[in-house]
Amino acid sequence: MREATDGMLGAFLRDCRARLDPAAFGFSATRRRTPGLRREEVAQRAHISPTWYTWLEQGRGGPPSPEVLERIATALMLTEREREHVFLLALGHPPEARFHGADEVTPRLRRVLDALGDTPAIVKTATWDVVAWNRAAAALFTDYGQLPREQRNILRLMFSSPRVRAAQDNWDSVARSVVRSFRIDAMRAGANAEIAQLVAELCAHSAEFAALWQDRGLPDERAHAKRIHHPQVGTIDLEISYFAVDGRPDLAMVVYHPVDADAAARVRALADARLKAGG
Repeated sequence: MREATDGMLGAFLRDCRARLDPAAFGFSATRRRTPGLRREEVAQRAHISPTWYTWLEQGRGGPPSPEVLERIATALMLTEREREHVFLLALGHPPEARFHGADEVTPRLRRVLDALGDTPAIVKTATWDVVAWNRAAAALFTDYGQLPREQRNILRLMFSSPRVRAAQDNWDSVARSVVRSFRIDAMRAGANAEIAQLVAELCAHSAEFAALWQDRGLPDERAHAKRIHHPQVGTIDLEISYFAVDGRPDLAMVVYHPVDADAAARVRALADARLKAGG
């Protein structure tokens, strides 16, 4: 079984090596019998022995260390999905979490959000920055597009916006759940530096957040219901569903589905009114 996996790893590395343009890395493209980089060129870029890298492609020499795999992934310009695939083949487990901030999402994911119509939905990062939303979410929750990018953060809004606070049903309970869940999400993503910066800011501006941050309790099971008090359409009950974003472990899509036809109609009316007003 190990031999078969080593063989798949070697074949995958060869395929990745063959697609790279030598000239793009400062290597001569002349007198090459096969496309792509040579093995010794990959080894040079990864700062490893050419002989050992050759053995790796040939399925010999044993599994590399995670550090060496990271250097090989960088040398071969692997995507996040390809990097994960290499770790699974070589070591049998994915790499440690590596946080990447996100400012935008793919057009395909935006089309998914828009297709949800009158069902509010957002896409958030591991540090709970909201990076995409649909019109229903903007109407019911927050018009994120009117906020500076640094303010499109669920924690910042929860602890600094009186309007967001007033919309929560039992704010104390919601805030505690949010802080506990945020801590787990950010730590899983390896975003320790980003956590420290955001937490320091929030502690300086909110004694309530500072107290909740000292609570080391585990979050309850992820909440699947939310009640919003909206000044225009009243109380809206929502069911919450969480979805991983394919190929982006740093992102999650959160969908808030109105629990009944009446709630859905009121969200629709709110979104329509905002659209007519030019929002």
